[in-house]
Amino acid sequence: MKRKARSTPKGRQVNPQALEEVRSLLGDEPRRRDLLIEHLHKVNDRYGHLSAAHLAALAQEMRLAMAEVYEVATFYSMYNLQPTGKYKITMCTCLPCGLQGALAAADHLRQKLGIDFNETTPDGRFTLKEGECMGACAMAPVLLVNNKKMHDYMTNDKLDALLKELK
Repeated sequence: MKRKARSTPKGRQVNPQALEEVRSLLGDEPRRRDLLIEHLHKVNDRYGHLSAAHLAALAQEMRLAMAEVYEVATFYSMYNLQPTGKYKITMCTCLPCGLQGALAAADHLRQKLGIDFNETTPDGRFTLKEGECMGACAMAPVLLVNNKKMHDYMTNDKLDALLKELK
């Protein structure tokens, strides 16, 4: 018995608009595998998150398996797979920060914001993320705001002052 030919190719179909956006962001830069992290940064910074459409487009553009691109994008806490609030607060909860009060600080943040990790406040202002080691163990507990500005030696008072400053 002869099988009918597929009307569409197997796998995730690449969105033409997302592909054009990725090509525009990368410009003339090489599409080498060792540049995947840098290219993911470009997409994340430009769009605020890594949509499935952009991940598929980047995989095609770099001639990588979608699974490989997704694996890297989900490994690092600096990337967002969903849109985030205006301020993404990433609290380090690894062992050194945890021993210096990060878990209590995280509980304080969750209470003040009324959200849990990986949630965004209803007004879209804050997203709270849990992060792995940020390389600042001597200044624990630490957090990052929008993957750019590190705040160290966080106490409840310092957290309250930071939230007030960001509001």
